[in-house]
Amino acid sequence: MSLLTNRVAIVTGAGTGLGRAAAIRLAAEGAEVVLVGRRQEKLEEVAQIIEQTNGRAIVYAADVTNPDEVERLRDHVLAQAGRVDVLINNAGGTGTYSTIHDMDFEVWDQVIRLNLYSSFIVTHAFLPVMRKQQYGRIVSITSAMANFVYAGLGAYSAAKAGLEGLMRTVADEEKDSGILVNMFDPGNLKTEQNPYGEGDPASVVDTIADLASLPENGSNGQVFRANE
Repeated sequence: MSLLTNRVAIVTGAGTGLGRAAAIRLAAEGAEVVLVGRRQEKLEEVAQIIEQTNGRAIVYAADVTNPDEVERLRDHVLAQAGRVDVLINNAGGTGTYSTIHDMDFEVWDQVIRLNLYSSFIVTHAFLPVMRKQQYGRIVSITSAMANFVYAGLGAYSAAKAGLEGLMRTVADEEKDSGILVNMFDPGNLKTEQNPYGEGDPASVVDTIADLASLPENGSNGQVFRANE
């Protein structure tokens, strides 16, 4: 039996890059994968790849920084699949490079909303479902920038540091509800957003699959890194 047979997995930012590769990997392990992102056409491309190998995919275009859209996503997934076992919080991006001195509020707000608010909004929407099931696996994508300083990426670093604090808290609060929460730092990958990256997203998704299928006494509240 595959790692995720009969499981339902949501992947945000699933249209390209790491999200795309993770969705394909989870589907290969037997999961019914809910592909979430802003660009319908990109999600449809990923769904086609999954379905060509007899996998199962649900496409739902949504802005995960919008609580109302995420509520509609939750209702749609429950109507279609009846449960949610795995949540991969992958939506994110560095945003415009800017020193704090020169940064305007709109840039700050956009980066924080995409990298931090989105994970709160999606996690908050699906925690009641996982609590009711007494089962859930949450993997949030973090970055080494949560701990390093790089001029021009202050908002992104702050968001990822906040994400790690948020997810450690959720891990502690939900440990008696059958929910395990961990973070994954994929390293410097070559993606649509980061064309100068070095790694292939498909080369790191085994760890995401492992975290998505942890046993009852598995790791909780930890950061895993692709290069370690």
